[in-house]
Amino acid sequence: MPMTPTTSPLLTRKELDAQLGGAARAWLDEALAEAEHAASHEDSEQPAGPYAVPTWELRYAAAGRHCGLEHADSVRALLLIEARAALPALTRLYEQGTAAERRAVLLTLHRLDLGPTALPLVEDALRTNDTRLVAAAVGPYAAAHLDAHNWRHAILKCLFTGVPVDAVDQLARRSHGDAELARMLGDFAAERIAAGRSVPADLTRVLDLTTPGPAAPTEES
Repeated sequence: MPMTPTTSPLLTRKELDAQLGGAARAWLDEALAEAEHAASHEDSEQPAGPYAVPTWELRYAAAGRHCGLEHADSVRALLLIEARAALPALTRLYEQGTAAERRAVLLTLHRLDLGPTALPLVEDALRTNDTRLVAAAVGPYAAAHLDAHNWRHAILKCLFTGVPVDAVDQLARRSHGDAELARMLGDFAAERIAAGRSVPADLTRVLDLTTPGPAAPTEES
């Protein structure tokens, strides 16, 4: 299983420019121009042939090689936003991409005009045991669109895989007064104890949030 992820904020274009070298900035300029062109001409220009993809999607895959692995999420997010990526492109990039490319799709969903249509991508990530994908899947898009049943199971997935619940967007708001989540957490803890396994410290933290009463201030964004 991959190492437990740490959350790194996506950088803006200005922040990236301050950190990238000249060659990487030039590559990013060209990539974003191609993405913008694709967004402006999406109805008039389609790739030739059933297996062809827009040039900006090829740039998406190459982001880490040209801009550094530490900046790849931010570069890919900017490309998706500039291209105004729709569900078919997002699904293609997710299904055909590496774990890093899938992660960037998940991290950017809330910045695109998708409504709940991309939930299948989030649900797929939550079925994996890849902590990078699970952590990315419980961000703002999931907080806004996952129904209560699937959101509760996402919390349990984090506890099961060791993803810190700090990764869960709007944790306090959505947990507040949730008696069913409290029951599920209690069952999960009992199963762990019965199996001679430790109970994650984060479980107690979430359980405390389910207590009815005045809602705690929202600390997530």
